[in-house]
Amino acid sequence: MIDFTFEPDVESVRMKVREFMDVEVRPAWEAIDQSDRAQVVKAIVTLRKKAREDWNLWLPHMPPEWGGMGLGPTAMAAVSAEAAKVGIGPFVLNAQAPDEGNQHTLLHWATPEQKEKYLKPLCEGTARSCFAMTEPEVAGSDPTLIKTFAYKDGDEWVINGHKWFISGARGAKFALLVARTEENPDQPQAANSCFIVDLPSEGWNVVRDVETMSGGHNHCEILIEDLRVPNSNMLGGRGQGHLLGQYRLGPARLAHCMRWIGQAETALDMMVKRSLERYSHGSILAEKQGIQWMIADSAMELYQCKLMVLHAAFKVENKLDFISEVSMAKHFVANSLWRIIDRAIQVHGALGYSTDTPLAGMLQQARWSRFADGADEIHQMRIAQRTIAAYKDHGTTKRATGDLPL
Repeated sequence: MIDFTFEPDVESVRMKVREFMDVEVRPAWEAIDQSDRAQVVKAIVTLRKKAREDWNLWLPHMPPEWGGMGLGPTAMAAVSAEAAKVGIGPFVLNAQAPDEGNQHTLLHWATPEQKEKYLKPLCEGTARSCFAMTEPEVAGSDPTLIKTFAYKDGDEWVINGHKWFISGARGAKFALLVARTEENPDQPQAANSCFIVDLPSEGWNVVRDVETMSGGHNHCEILIEDLRVPNSNMLGGRGQGHLLGQYRLGPARLAHCMRWIGQAETALDMMVKRSLERYSHGSILAEKQGIQWMIADSAMELYQCKLMVLHAAFKVENKLDFISEVSMAKHFVANSLWRIIDRAIQVHGALGYSTDTPLAGMLQQARWSRFADGADEIHQMRIAQRTIAAYKDHGTTKRATGDLPL
């Protein structure tokens, strides 16, 4: 028997998060000017105190010894989908990107001293961080091409390079910086190492907040000039930067999918609500076949998204090989998010195109999902390669399609 229901304790947490979002977070979020950064930060700080002290909803993804709730990937899928239905929901729970991924990374790779200095304040919510890997001169989907270079000078590393789209860089207390340390490694994947950089530091220069199609969102361009980092701030072993990055990005991709499901469900709810309220040409929109098809397509896609994320989360939680499933989920959920929001805008007409509803902003934000954490085409290439390899090795593609018992 395959049971798709959550355990009672997980379902209880999910409903508690939903109630918290409905009672506390959504009203506070809708009451402020969401374009005013000062108001947004104040709201997050106030709501974080309530989340932690009054509702016991804090760090759902981290173990109890670090002040978290100890939820596994499957439970996190439930929590993240609920939290993401409000723009600042994940921030209020201290489960937002890039800090969530950095917390996991530090927990797995950091020394006890590094955990005390960097992980502890991140979990306490007294510090923020960023992850600096992407560069403008080389393809972000291929970390073996990284040009930021670090060389050893006594007990320090001297780093020079250029990064961009470093989310959360302004205001971060530290960065996890990936740089090339090996000239001619045996394997290209062994060229990079990761360093913890205290911020601000001399040589770490924030050039600008890169303006996007939806405005500026603290995705920064960084110029690194003779930045000195002590050897004790290397995270993981020398040459393990690629391995560390892949360890971080796998679950991080799935975490994005979890949050995108919450956004897609919000858009579908709005689409159906609008279709039941809007009257045109003799009937409400919900009675028109063209609208019904858009609703049906969106419902089927959201169903597929949820199944893919739950299965991928199950494989992560049970320490099974999850790379292919997470890759397929990331590609499919990202594209479904875009299509479902777009259909919701279509059903709303001019209202959806305006900023009187959140749909326009949701669509602008959704566009980045198809290249962040691996472009669509990279995931498709890898999925195809794994499917071909499965057939070559086993005479069937079953292993590449979830390896499910049917």
